[in-house]
Amino acid sequence: MTLTETRPTKAPRFGRSSRRSATLVVGCVLAGLIALLALVSLVWLPYATDDTSGGRLTGPGGGHLLGTDKLGRDLFTQLMTGSRIAFEAGLGSVAVAAALGITLGVLAAFAQGWLDDTLSAFLDILIAFPTLLLAMLIVAARSATLGSAVLAIGLAQSAVVARLVRVLVKRVLTQDYITAARTSGTSWPRTVLGHVLPNIWPTLVVNLALQFGLAVLAEAGLSYLGLGAPPPNASWGRMLQEAQATFTTAPAGALAPGVLLVLLVIGVNLIADGLRETLDPATRRRRA
Repeated sequence: MTLTETRPTKAPRFGRSSRRSATLVVGCVLAGLIALLALVSLVWLPYATDDTSGGRLTGPGGGHLLGTDKLGRDLFTQLMTGSRIAFEAGLGSVAVAAALGITLGVLAAFAQGWLDDTLSAFLDILIAFPTLLLAMLIVAARSATLGSAVLAIGLAQSAVVARLVRVLVKRVLTQDYITAARTSGTSWPRTVLGHVLPNIWPTLVVNLALQFGLAVLAEAGLSYLGLGAPPPNASWGRMLQEAQATFTTAPAGALAPGVLLVLLVIGVNLIADGLRETLDPATRRRRA
């Protein structure tokens, strides 16, 4: 009787894959619920944003799910409006940062000599400058509106995106398939659109997701300082500022926007982490 030697089979790694999936799912659920609240606010609100007939600092009940603020406005209505403003600020700022950052980053990657050094130094200076302070300067020079806040935050974040794009593009340009594309006669614009951008997109998407969360926090900070969306727009930052004096007597006015702000940022960060695991092949190989 002969015994055949059996080799142990490698067990499938379901644990890490399930954890990655759970991270992405939890992030999508958290951000998705707040996004749903924002979408509903476009077509329906319990009360008008300037309706002050609810009574001053009333508790939950009597037609007001979360009560009212110090002016008699419905808190749930303000939360719904604030969620819409948060997504407008986040998406708008990321769009501005992506448009400017990708353009500057690609140009800096192709630049040589003194032009490369000048662009790199300029990006380093912008990155070293605090984002919120730069946004405050831009908003103060214009006017305190949501559009000004979006433009200011987007401009401040574009330097971070541009620096990342520059590094990624320079790395891609050293690959053999870029040399092959150029040898075959492909123009530089077609090479960038067809080969460079698709290869940096996974890492770029993760960074833009993180920039979205930072933009939401920056808009809340500007609104807290009175430099964001003006009344009757109920930004979460403005709600926190207005509820500061009445926190001990009516804590819901500060807790509700604060909790939603934290949940949205956590959700977006979890989405970014899940996308990093899913889209970035280098990360998948390191953790395999």
